[in-house]
Amino acid sequence: MFTKLAEVMLYVNDQDASKKFWTEKLGFKVISESEAGDEMRWIEVRPMEDAGASLILFDRKTVEKFSPELNFGTPSLMFFTDDLDQLHQELTDKGVNVGKIEEYGSMRTFNFSDEEENYFAVMKG
Repeated sequence: MFTKLAEVMLYVNDQDASKKFWTEKLGFKVISESEAGDEMRWIEVRPMEDAGASLILFDRKTVEKFSPELNFGTPSLMFFTDDLDQLHQELTDKGVNVGKIEEYGSMRTFNFSDEEENYFAVMKG
């Protein structure tokens, strides 16, 4: 039985730029940076040190070389926040590409993208 989501692997074109985006613009923390040999490197980031799940930033070209059968499309990620309006404003102020807040019944959500135009969603939760 599955008990929780632990990691989401995100395949990016520029790991350092992606790390900068997630840490400087979104406030995530770098949990670890690891390397295996000369080619494989990954960076683990989380919204908080004790958050249950992590994003693992992998270099897309390196992973494609070792595992060409993988689907390298952007995963669909949903983040939760206690204050949707405040987070929306903070990301806007930091120059993040942020969509407008949408309401679907009692659900309020917005999306944002990183510099590689990978889109993510945020919902009050």
